[in-house]
Amino acid sequence: MGYYIGNMYRKMVQHISVQLRPFDITTEQFAALFQLYKSDGINQKELAKRTSKDQPTTTRILDALSRKGLIEKKMCQSDRRAFLISITTKGRKVMEEAIPVENKALEQVFEGLDSEQIEWLKQIMLHCSANIQRHTQE
Repeated sequence: MGYYIGNMYRKMVQHISVQLRPFDITTEQFAALFQLYKSDGINQKELAKRTSKDQPTTTRILDALSRKGLIEKKMCQSDRRAFLISITTKGRKVMEEAIPVENKALEQVFEGLDSEQIEWLKQIMLHCSANIQRHTQE
């Protein structure tokens, strides 16, 4: 079963990566930008949690997005050791164009499945994720 899940995940990431190529962002960068697009001005720790990435990986993603001018870091007023990450106007424009493309790519992945089947698949994945989390903490 693990083989099938891993294989599908790799193929899905590859498919979405090809679709995002015109925007010069990776799927990891898209995930981070999407979180900032939804909730602008969050700290790096919260962003890492929301994207299920560790701190070093999140730093690497943010550095790349910053070099592209898609995000900016501002010092947190309440905690000068922390930075708040914000999406720039350029980043917002990229997301406004990239989100529909990513949605279409996902529709292609799940083509032939009805909404009930997709919801069922989602519930199974959430259940398995909760099992992993529970057994990892034991």
